[in-house]
Amino acid sequence: MARYTGPVWKKSRRLGISLTGTGKELDKRPYAPGQHGPNQRRKLSEYGLQLQEKQKLRFMYGVNERQFRNLFDKAAKIRGIHGENFMILLESRLDNLVYRLGLARTRRQARQLVNHGHVTVDGGRVDIPSYSVQPGQVIAIREKSLNLTVVKDAIEANAFVPEYLTFDADKLEGTYSRLPERSELPAEINEALIVEFYSR
Repeated sequence: MARYTGPVWKKSRRLGISLTGTGKELDKRPYAPGQHGPNQRRKLSEYGLQLQEKQKLRFMYGVNERQFRNLFDKAAKIRGIHGENFMILLESRLDNLVYRLGLARTRRQARQLVNHGHVTVDGGRVDIPSYSVQPGQVIAIREKSLNLTVVKDAIEANAFVPEYLTFDADKLEGTYSRLPERSELPAEINEALIVEFYSR
């Protein structure tokens, strides 16, 4: 199954979570899309809740089902709590860290920056959004791309960089200092439900 390229705002309203990270989607109409949106009283089954939680996380990071499942299986082989390890692996993706550093306004924009070869890791150009960044590696904007308007606008709009990243706005580079803790990852996700979903 290919990556979702449909309307993100509609998907955000269906899942009840801001997939872009801006929160604008739910400000005006904080209910499901469709004719009966505000009046829907559908009660989800246990399976439905697990599936919804899985879809929330998958669409949030913009990952297709196969990549998502492979990463979940990889997390099972790491010592520690399965769900937390899984979220840390998702957080360590290059496109996500470009977004977290404030070099892009959304994860979709970050994915495009990486795809188009504007991003380097430890000085070498990397154009794979799913590239797994290791603690200590330096993420930067390529020298030829330093004057990109998209990047400048994103940096001006960004007010927060997580503690597990260090960012130098002058050089447009950041370091992935350490692995994030669960408290620094999206609080609206219940990863235990995702583990239950795949453990059926």
